[in-house]
Amino acid sequence: MIHLQHISKRYANNYLALDNVSFDLAKGELAFLTGHSGAGKSTLLKLIAAIEAPSQGQLKVANHSITKLKPRQIPFFRRQIGIILQSPHLLMDRSVLDNAALPLIVAGRPYREIQSRARAILGKMGLHNKQKCFPYELSSGEQQRVAIARAVINKPSILLADEPTGNLDPELAAETMDLFEQFNELGMTMLIASHDLALIHKLKHRVITLSEGTLAL
Repeated sequence: MIHLQHISKRYANNYLALDNVSFDLAKGELAFLTGHSGAGKSTLLKLIAAIEAPSQGQLKVANHSITKLKPRQIPFFRRQIGIILQSPHLLMDRSVLDNAALPLIVAGRPYREIQSRARAILGKMGLHNKQKCFPYELSSGEQQRVAIARAVINKPSILLADEPTGNLDPELAAETMDLFEQFNELGMTMLIASHDLALIHKLKHRVITLSEGTLAL
């Protein structure tokens, strides 16, 4: 599902964020991405999501060669991917329900389906009583849960998450990881960057570790 071969990423200021990274993530696999701050985790997720392009190497995601995607093809490609970044990036002038439903709205799904699925996923995230609120009325943890709901509402084949539980208390973080595992059991391929090593080791999934932009052995 995700194939990286000798991937490197060097930015314009000559900073080498990733250096010769190679690994495969099988269809339906859930893996955690760990490493110190600045190890290259966020950069790696952005490359997989075609937010940025690699400087060297081959990167294939869901049978698409990222380096060969044309700009007009990228929006369609990203419909297959749910993305959770460190900052929720919510629309402050839209309700919580509208924020969660955004991928369905963009895809042109019927109104009743949008409302039903948005309410269902917000309920799973413990936000059933916040549907009519605006993001600025929520705590940072609640905003992050809205971002998670938005990422999974369209049932993407791949979920990429960058510290999705960073703003959540331990109990809610564990509940969120449990929800991720439920989606994984339905066949969703997942790569989750996290510093929460204690929680990661409890879940018994594969761990990929970066150090100074390279894979740690």
